[in-house]
Amino acid sequence: MNNKIKKKLVKNWFKDLQDLICYQIEEIENYSTSFKNKIWNRDKLKDQGGGEYRILENGKVFDKVGVNFSEVYGKFSKEFRDQVPGAKKNPNFWASGISVVMHMKNPNVPAMHFNTRFISTSQSWFGGGIDVTPCLVDNKLKFWFHSELKKCCDRHNKKYYKKYKKWCDNYFYLPHRNEPRGIGGIFFDYKKDSWEKDFAFVRDVGLTFKNIFYSIIMKKNKIKWSKSDKEIQYLKRGRYVEFNLLYDRGTKFGLKTGGNSDAILMSLPPSAKWK
Repeated sequence: MNNKIKKKLVKNWFKDLQDLICYQIEEIENYSTSFKNKIWNRDKLKDQGGGEYRILENGKVFDKVGVNFSEVYGKFSKEFRDQVPGAKKNPNFWASGISVVMHMKNPNVPAMHFNTRFISTSQSWFGGGIDVTPCLVDNKLKFWFHSELKKCCDRHNKKYYKKYKKWCDNYFYLPHRNEPRGIGGIFFDYKKDSWEKDFAFVRDVGLTFKNIFYSIIMKKNKIKWSKSDKEIQYLKRGRYVEFNLLYDRGTKFGLKTGGNSDAILMSLPPSAKWK
């Protein structure tokens, strides 16, 4: 299968998944509110791709949720080429992906994050992951969440879960705070074993996330919460902001490749606090 067909298949999947996730979110909101979408171009004068980001705010369930699709291409800047596999040999690149960040109204429902992507230089690979950031401790949720991720990983390779869980624990960590961002999940990058198998895994990760966020919301959203619970949530969101601005690879990649700033920073919560 040539690279052109691979790119088309990957792009179409990410776009379809964006639609599926947005439909489910609006259904959860009982269609009381809907997404606002914006189409953006990487360069208005040149054909370098772009994307569509969708934001839903002030819902009954979601304080803010963003679902972003992108397909961008062009040349890496000289200072960025050494940081990306295959780019030093040839600076041309193509990248497509979907990213989702959910900040919930009810503090009992954790913030949730998911993304998958495919990047092509003189090499090509998949990356992505799922992680959850509760502000209130719930060990049952943690056990269930990780068991669902393990089931997904085991369908493809029995070694994936342990490897990608550890990678996630190491990645979603705030060194300056000496604390994890949440309860972990899975994270993978530079995945290029077999394109067909890797793409099957990436599709399964996307559908697993769709099932996970729906199940968590259905289980947790009706639990009552207090003003003090909300204050804890605001502080936890502050940690989320710190990670995304200081350490997140996707944020850095998007900003350094001419991505849309609003789409990239959609991951930030609508409100947060620091002591």
